[in-house]
Amino acid sequence: MSHLLEQNNQRLKGIILVLTAAVFWGVAGTVAQFLLSKSFTVEWLVSMRLSVSGIVLLTFLRMTRGKQIFAIWRKKEDVIRLLLFSLVGMLGVQYTFFAAIFHSNAATATVLQYLAPTMIVVYVALRMKRLPNRQEVIAIILALTGTVLLVTKGQLGTLSISSWALFWGIASAITLAFYTLQPYKLIAKWGAITVIGWSMFIGGAVFTSIYPPSFQSIEWSTINIISVLFIVFFGTLIAFYFYLESLTFISPSEASLLACVEPLSAAVLAVVWLQVTFTMAEWIGAFCIIGTVAVLSLRKSK
Repeated sequence: MSHLLEQNNQRLKGIILVLTAAVFWGVAGTVAQFLLSKSFTVEWLVSMRLSVSGIVLLTFLRMTRGKQIFAIWRKKEDVIRLLLFSLVGMLGVQYTFFAAIFHSNAATATVLQYLAPTMIVVYVALRMKRLPNRQEVIAIILALTGTVLLVTKGQLGTLSISSWALFWGIASAITLAFYTLQPYKLIAKWGAITVIGWSMFIGGAVFTSIYPPSFQSIEWSTINIISVLFIVFFGTLIAFYFYLESLTFISPSEASLLACVEPLSAAVLAVVWLQVTFTMAEWIGAFCIIGTVAVLSLRKSK
């Protein structure tokens, strides 16, 4: 009985972690849209978000764990996994998401990103060499229907968003699926905070070397400074750590499904705060995509 209670507590902890991360992400996406409408660029935000967060996390780890933080670099297989996650997962999901926001808006970009759960179940089905089950087929149909409604506003045959917005939105979903599945072994071995600290630092260092951030052209008003700090700390450090830490208590599929709170919070905040207009067709499309979460959650855990 006590063992079952402990399992339920661990599961509840994972659920709370991923839901908190999702809300922070949703708010951060809308804040990023606000900053991109000012003097900020996608490259500047990605560089600063990853670099500052990575440095802060590694500094904290160095102070609390000493030289142990370098142990992850000892084995070649761990190094390869870490570099792959840093560049394709961490940096990939950051850049593609911000680029999708820039070419559309936070609500549309976030909803498109949440095609990731459907991509994950398709990948798992292919990996296990089996056909999708009934719930998965329904989820796939909902995801495709929702995407069509979202990007056409119900006017089939014409895109209501730019082709670049659609491209970066789909790319964001792919990288989120990769981000969710790939680091499982690293997290199990080294812990979420070590993996996320190094991946942010590596991703930030590589990207900053390609796009050095300039501070001269930035408009440093109070609201802009607060917005940048929110994105770096709440929308990055805390959110990504909570999300990865949740994977030690619940499965990657469950984590990606529960994170559907993110597109809802992003959409509502974008409409209320930034006056983003969502048509009825777009709302239906958004709920179709988010509805894949409910359908997939009906599956029995295996």
